[in-house]
Amino acid sequence: MRTETARPEAVIVMGVCGCGKSSVGAAIAERLGLPFVEGDVLHPQSNVEKMSRGEPLSDEDRWPWLEIIGRTMADALGRGDGIVVSCSALKKAYRDRLRAAIGGRLSFVYLEGTRELLSERMGSRTGHFMPTSLLDSQLATLEVPTGEPGVVTVDIDRGIGEIVDMAVAGLSPAAGR
Repeated sequence: MRTETARPEAVIVMGVCGCGKSSVGAAIAERLGLPFVEGDVLHPQSNVEKMSRGEPLSDEDRWPWLEIIGRTMADALGRGDGIVVSCSALKKAYRDRLRAAIGGRLSFVYLEGTRELLSERMGSRTGHFMPTSLLDSQLATLEVPTGEPGVVTVDIDRGIGEIVDMAVAGLSPAAGR
């Protein structure tokens, strides 16, 4: 149930492939007592197939996916529940669309890392449809959210516990956002 507390009502854990959106998002959700939704499972099958072939998504491919994510968050908030969702949200236009979709407070945790660290992490994961070859495409598409409202930036060159601590501290209204 939604209450007037220090926790945000909706959080997107964002960044390029390999930054840890799923692991960090699930841990943030657990810490805040909110449900977690893995944004990758909301992709239309055509997007999954395209990425599996090593083809980058276009804006036209991403819009329906962002609509689904926006509806998922709006539905949760409409029930009075908070939510944490993983979503690359690479461009400002995507983040603005997500903000508009919920018509309310939305925070972003931007997971930032070097190309080398991201590539290393992608190479070590198994069972994911996104090949390492798409990292450069995502980095080229990324519009870093520095200066946007409600964005907490956390460097991923540390352990997950510390990343989550920093993210949750940044999400707190007491952190001066």
